[in-house]
Amino acid sequence: MICLRPTDLAREHGISTQAVRNYEQHGFIPPAERTRSGYRIYTEVHAAALRAYLSLVPAYGYATAGQIMNALHRDALDEALTLIDRGHGQLLRDRDTLAAVRTAVTHLTAGSAPAPARDPGTRTVGELAHQLGVTAATLRNWEDAGILTPARDPATGYRVFRADDVRDAELAHLLRRGGHPLEHIATVIHQIRTAGGADALAASLETWQRRLTAQGLAMLRAATHLQEYLAHLDTKSHDHGP
Repeated sequence: MICLRPTDLAREHGISTQAVRNYEQHGFIPPAERTRSGYRIYTEVHAAALRAYLSLVPAYGYATAGQIMNALHRDALDEALTLIDRGHGQLLRDRDTLAAVRTAVTHLTAGSAPAPARDPGTRTVGELAHQLGVTAATLRNWEDAGILTPARDPATGYRVFRADDVRDAELAHLLRRGGHPLEHIATVIHQIRTAGGADALAASLETWQRRLTAQGLAMLRAATHLQEYLAHLDTKSHDHGP
């Protein structure tokens, strides 16, 4: 067994030794053994864990990456795989939404109004929030910002989201995850509604396309490092078996 120091792990990734200790404290890498004088001793297993965790971050985000590693260290493999599946599902939904928005941009660039979306039926605020994975309060904030303009049911006064509203909400959700402020998103939505000024929207979508591609590649790299770490865990479990 090769013994490694905290500096060895830190140097490989260009991070501080304190970061390595923090990752251990939060359960992202296994606990290190200690020398009699209290110094941490890391092994190839810890190095593989750190590679796996740091490769998961650009693929799934800091929070999910930490949850995946914690699940593995609780021997909850299926829980870790479920988190990974959700990440892939979200990436696919982002790609589908991006494709739909590109269709709208094509119409805008051609100087015509966007093709009407296939009518999925109306949505209540709760139904649309559930569809997007956001809260109803978020949708109301978007309405206050001018991003959404739902009609009101004349009988109940409740908000009613039609096909165009659903399209606008999906686009807003995509851009919001890209870090765009509400003011910018409101401008983009207004451009789609008025069928003009598609250049800014096209630029935003190109940026998002590059981010989605980078995330997909990051997922592939993360899968490789995660498989290597799982092999270490499997070997370790056999070494400590009956």
